[in-house]
Amino acid sequence: MISIQSVSKRYGGLVAVNEVSCSIEKGEVFALLGPNGAGKTTLVRMLMGFSQPSSGKIEIDGIPAHDPACRKRVGYLAEQHRIPSYLSGREYLMRHAALCGLARAEAKRSVAEVLEKVGMAGKERQRAGTCSKGMNQRLGLAAALLGNPKLLVLDEPGSGLDPLGMRDVRVVLENLRSEGLTIFLNSHLLSEMERVCSTAAIMVQGKIVVQGGIDVIVGEGESLEDVFVRSVEGSHV
Repeated sequence: MISIQSVSKRYGGLVAVNEVSCSIEKGEVFALLGPNGAGKTTLVRMLMGFSQPSSGKIEIDGIPAHDPACRKRVGYLAEQHRIPSYLSGREYLMRHAALCGLARAEAKRSVAEVLEKVGMAGKERQRAGTCSKGMNQRLGLAAALLGNPKLLVLDEPGSGLDPLGMRDVRVVLENLRSEGLTIFLNSHLLSEMERVCSTAAIMVQGKIVVQGGIDVIVGEGESLEDVFVRSVEGSHV
């Protein structure tokens, strides 16, 4: 589903991403992990086609990531997404459906479906300004699911959530995984990623230093946090 081949991104003399290569198969739930400044956000921006690699290439389902045709295959939730406080969840999603090019009848059906998937059915008329952070995050997930994307890219989906809100988001992700959707997660929440994801990569100083299946990279008696700390500290030696 995702092919990242020898991708680098340079800003003058700064190399933010350095010869990164990895592939993510259809149906995988993949976590991109790393400390602040590792280059994760830069890689996500290139994956979404917001910026272009200085070298190398990224393809999604065989299409270059910067190709506008690729956008129809990808649902995206930004880390700092905001819903205008005066909009209800349904109004917000109907506007997104229009941006996806859905006719009104199809939009109504699709909005009802994604509200059900994220556990917001029956709450869609509540104004965003009165919703909890977790409810707004689930509405953001619902918006990303409109148009039946083949790939879901989520940038820090648990950002700012309390344990209950994170649990709700985790349940949604687990359900989407069971449906076979490919999911790319950029997150600092290591314990949650270990529970949800099938594969992961750890990025340090612009390079991927560890990648593979969770059950392979995490040894017996270890946690993903143990592997993360060892990888980051080892890269600074």
